[in-house]
Amino acid sequence: MYIIEWGLWQMAIESDVARKKFDAERSASDKRADRDFYEGDFEKETHFRSVSEAPKVRGPVFTLNDTYMEMRCGGSEEKRGLITLMTLGGLIPILYTGVTMTLSSIHLNIFSPYDTSPLDIILALLMSLMDGAIIYFYIRYGLQFTRLEMLTSRHLLIRFNRKTQQVHLHRPPSCGGIVTFPWRTTGSTGLDPEDDSLSVGMRLGLIWHPIHTGLPHMEMALLGKQGQGGSELRDEWEFIRRYMEEGPHAVPRPRLSTQLPSPIQAFSAQFEGLGRFFRNSSWLFKLAMLMVWPAFVIIG
Repeated sequence: MYIIEWGLWQMAIESDVARKKFDAERSASDKRADRDFYEGDFEKETHFRSVSEAPKVRGPVFTLNDTYMEMRCGGSEEKRGLITLMTLGGLIPILYTGVTMTLSSIHLNIFSPYDTSPLDIILALLMSLMDGAIIYFYIRYGLQFTRLEMLTSRHLLIRFNRKTQQVHLHRPPSCGGIVTFPWRTTGSTGLDPEDDSLSVGMRLGLIWHPIHTGLPHMEMALLGKQGQGGSELRDEWEFIRRYMEEGPHAVPRPRLSTQLPSPIQAFSAQFEGLGRFFRNSSWLFKLAMLMVWPAFVIIG
């Protein structure tokens, strides 16, 4: 489910008219905060100094060698399939009921020993029109969302090529497609210890700002698993930084994951970011978690 990436891309390709209209509705303080961020914070957060003494990647890492490293890259990817389930669960019963009733009505009208009444014909026509309207509105408005995961690559990837010093984002065309950035233009959200409390449940974010890339919009990628604190994000960024700056010998060898569908990844992903919080929680919260475990199984 690439809703986050699709939404970011829709914002990036927003027309000038829509962008100006949005800016006109914003307050002066919001505009000033954005300007201060662009001119100050981003410059401070785009550096390649060491931020951790314990580089560690939480994965999944698909490939790592002397030339490049590939990691999972996508927000809420572990929830892929929910759109399909909602579509099938909502659309199929309605269409099945409507088509069955329509065909039954037509069958009775044709083979009934009694004369067909105008009311029966009108009802059959109304049912047919309703089925056609459902299909039309789905194709017109719903298909653009379900296509984000149907017939689409299971994983979004990010490739760090240390030989060419480039970063490649692999995304479907609906989310921006494949794009390449110089490594030295990469900003990270895993740098400041003051943000630790804000990073629980968040993924490591990489940012490419227009002042460095020359593009008319900002690009962003969300890597790996949800973190249990800012220290985990800094450890992961330090792993990537050392790999790109020094090579694979400078980082511990990670366990490689498969790109094939994995039941273990499907279930474990539901608990990303909860491990440390669960261990330090009260017995009442742990009991509540045990009571809702069927929901996690269903999502997995």
